Amino acid sequence: MATAAALLLVMSACSPSSVPEPSPVSFDWREAALSLPDGVAGVPVVRDAVECGGEWLVVGAVRDSDRGTRPAAWRSRGDASVWVPVRVDAQSYYGRQNVLFTAACRDGRVAVLGAKPGGAHGNPRVSSWTLSGDGVLREVSAPFELYGGPNAVNVSRVTSGPGGFLLAGNRASGAAVWSSADAAEFAIAEGVPGLASDAAGLTWAADAVAVEDGWLVVGGLLPAGRVDRDAAGWSSRDGGVWQRAGTAGATPAYEELQRVTVLGGVPTALGMSGPAFGVWRLESGQWRPLASFGAVSPSAWSGVRAVTVAGSRMLAATGDGTQFGLWVSDDGGALWRPGSLPRPVPGKAGSELSVTAGPGMIVLIADDGETGRIFISVTTS
Repeated sequence: MATAAALLLVMSACSPSSVPEPSPVSFDWREAALSLPDGVAGVPVVRDAVECGGEWLVVGAVRDSDRGTRPAAWRSRGDASVWVPVRVDAQSYYGRQNVLFTAACRDGRVAVLGAKPGGAHGNPRVSSWTLSGDGVLREVSAPFELYGGPNAVNVSRVTSGPGGFLLAGNRASGAAVWSSADAAEFAIAEGVPGLASDAAGLTWAADAVAVEDGWLVVGGLLPAGRVDRDAAGWSSRDGGVWQRAGTAGATPAYEELQRVTVLGGVPTALGMSGPAFGVWRLESGQWRPLASFGAVSPSAWSGVRAVTVAGSRMLAATGDGTQFGLWVSDDGGALWRPGSLPRPVPGKAGSELSVTAGPGMIVLIADDGETGRIFISVTTS
């Protein structure tokens, strides 16, 4: 009897129900005032934020009562409590309807991407934008087939580094990138060996980050004869020649790297790992699984939307299929705790959650599909 009781005690101590749930992380969010451009009626749509030379920029659009959109951006200095509209100079038919969805800064120069579905097939019509010295956000004139045309699939994210700016996206040939030294003109690299699809499988690029020796792009690889993706990435010194890095311990589950950052000098990616969110680190040329957290139901709003580093802390904005959430890691990505949100953000058309850290501040983009709002939390790191 004593032996049985001892065994029962051990089993009880080891059961999942006895493991305490990680305590949530509380943030002191305060909403920032967001005004519309003079003479413009509608509600703000917000998608991304970037810190640039002591100033913050938020990009998105203004949506009118007929659900039509026009590109918009706001800037703020100091404590980011007040945001003022940026003058926007759109040149093309679809550019005048763009929703700006991603932004990056390098040496005071800003690159922005926007898109609007259009044409016979409703494909995204993509434009790039740059913030000029006079404070005007201008659409960059580009040939239609640079982002569109018969080979178009999508353009996902813009990032910056010592080499300039890099866009990650996809073409009919698989993963592709667009590069620019100054955001004034981008050149595409598609069908590139090592990056594009080949006999090993179909490639997909979702995000990129600058590292000491060049660029990293992350996404997934659908191996030949399989129906699920494996997490994958690519590296390049110059943005022209690419080498593929696979995943150690790939499983039959659907796996995809969706956002990437660098923490403590180590590239770290987040994405989908079967029914959960996954974390991988790039070690010895391979993406190695580190952890998984949360629970995900497949939908258009599933996945990791943003990842940012605030000191030694990582924050991730995610969608679980029904709503968006914030997650926090204080140990390099091994353990994740839910973070408090200032308001619920449901997973539905037009909604979005994004988070960006800068000096002494975290900026949260929260758009519930009805109106977009900006929230600020001061940090000590």
